[in-house]
Amino acid sequence: MLDLVWLVPALPLTGFLLILLFGRKLGDPFAGVLATVMTASSFIVVAGIYFELLSLPSEERKHVVTLFSWIPVGGLQVDMALLADPLSITMGLFVTGIGSLIHLYAIGYMHGDAKFPKFFMYLNLFIFSMLMLVLGENLLVTFLGWEGVGACSYFLISFWHTRDSAATAGKKAFVTNRVGDWGMLVAMFLAFAAVGTLSYEGINHAAESGSLAAVTATGIAMMLFVGACGKSAQLPLFIWLPDAMEGPTPVSALIHAATMVTSGVFLLTRMAPVLHAAYPWSSDVIATVGALTALFAATIAVAQTDIKKVLAYSTVSQLGFMFLAIGSGAYVAAIFHMVTHAFFKALLFMGSGSVIHGMHHEQDMRRMGALRKVMPITAITFIIGWLAIAGVPPFSGFWSKDEILLYAFANNRLLYFIGVLAALLTAFYMTRQVIMVFFGEARWNDHAEENGAHGDHTPHESPWTMTAPLVVLSGLAITGGIMQLPFSKETHWLEHWLEPVVHHSEANIKGTWAYDNKWLLLGLAVLIASAGIAASIAVYAKGKFKAIEPQLLADAWRYDSSISAFVGGPGRKAFDSVAAFDAHIVDGAVVGVATEVRAASGLLRKVQSGLVRSYAAIIGLGAVLVLAWFLLRGVL
Repeated sequence: MLDLVWLVPALPLTGFLLILLFGRKLGDPFAGVLATVMTASSFIVVAGIYFELLSLPSEERKHVVTLFSWIPVGGLQVDMALLADPLSITMGLFVTGIGSLIHLYAIGYMHGDAKFPKFFMYLNLFIFSMLMLVLGENLLVTFLGWEGVGACSYFLISFWHTRDSAATAGKKAFVTNRVGDWGMLVAMFLAFAAVGTLSYEGINHAAESGSLAAVTATGIAMMLFVGACGKSAQLPLFIWLPDAMEGPTPVSALIHAATMVTSGVFLLTRMAPVLHAAYPWSSDVIATVGALTALFAATIAVAQTDIKKVLAYSTVSQLGFMFLAIGSGAYVAAIFHMVTHAFFKALLFMGSGSVIHGMHHEQDMRRMGALRKVMPITAITFIIGWLAIAGVPPFSGFWSKDEILLYAFANNRLLYFIGVLAALLTAFYMTRQVIMVFFGEARWNDHAEENGAHGDHTPHESPWTMTAPLVVLSGLAITGGIMQLPFSKETHWLEHWLEPVVHHSEANIKGTWAYDNKWLLLGLAVLIASAGIAASIAVYAKGKFKAIEPQLLADAWRYDSSISAFVGGPGRKAFDSVAAFDAHIVDGAVVGVATEVRAASGLLRKVQSGLVRSYAAIIGLGAVLVLAWFLLRGVL
């Protein structure tokens, strides 16, 4: 089964090609069914590979399949090769598994759209690119998938490109990610210059053996971090992700939950030995940026009124927790939270899409309320996702977030308290969202005429193709925490599974105060979640306190608008100045030299008249000058 790892990306690629060729004939819903079947088939293959790896001893859980020699140029030998190991298969499982559920959900959500086949063609191409990213045996194959998901995100975010906001959001995602791509390219250049290979095994072995200098490892780590900040939406490159809500809701679920935004976390975990060999301050930078991003995005989510925007900033915040884990040396906890986040965030996004579908495309939470009565399945599953992300035991998000905070406390207590505050705000704003959408008074008829509604505007439950994935994901959001429970070494299943990949780099916190008092910190995490939920209920359900939602937070601290103002104002003038310098000084120097050479050659050209008597005169003059020089030299 291990030798069939090439089938994992090949199946969605086949789906893409078939829909590209026959999509119009297939139409709605058969193009969606084909895309779903291809992604689900890929999941079955990954599951088979997982069980085969599980049957092997931990030191043998690694298999490389080389398809062909891709770039055999001098010292640069790059194979088109795929790597099946615990990390790549873990990523492959939830990319294809949750991807299949999102495909099924999209069949119902996109029903009736004029570009239905094209949407699923892009989805299959996106899944193919993401699988190449996580299964790549070397940085260049990963970069192929990295660029693929970037291009597909542009296609999908701006899918409804007739709306200016969607077209702009797609361009913003594409341009912002180019900054991250620069970082990854520089990291590859440094790695090849230092080690002579782009293979993960070669680079990580050099880091583990000490043959990679600390300064070089730091350079590679920091450049990879720049790339990760772009893809995984960390400060200061997070601005593309909230605007990505302009795409259809299945796109939001796919990009924000199980695929593209997790790329940076995956890449840093894959290169964990390099981070471990780098100077210690590099990990502090990663952890600090992660903690600040988690808090920054959480403060913004508190004041958002768009149901999808709340979840978008929540995604940025949760990704910040994962980077806090990476910087604290808690690679297992980072992957743990990545997986649980994929469960509950996909559930929440698809739940919000179900609400939007049932509300006739209304996204303003102020125009909702009491939807639990008319959309019971959506409400119950969404509430499960809320409890998971809020950190309520025994839901999955509680266990993964608590493990990150445990390592953060052992590493840097200031960052721990920032993480705690972010967790408190998470429980607060997610409770606010649930109350505004599913509880309180029904407000959907108050604005029916504004939405162009005629007759009955009562929301309705979504079709089974949309609710079935919600039910499956709600089960995973409840039970997902069992893969890494803190009760004993035997319940650390995910840690044992990932040990061959991260065992040299994982931080050891045994003997620290945090580890010895982890149950105290666990109880504190429960109190934090309870406090956030209780405060939100007091404000939004009971009305005991006035809601504090400053416009500054609603405007995302004006960070995005400030960047736009800079780029459109001083930035544009600076760019124009650079262009003018290039045109007049750089190009002017080149053109000036060419002009002078041309003028000089024009003068010399006049000497070449083509007349024999002129040439004879010149020869005679030259002979006289030579004789004169010899005579004068002899006299003097």
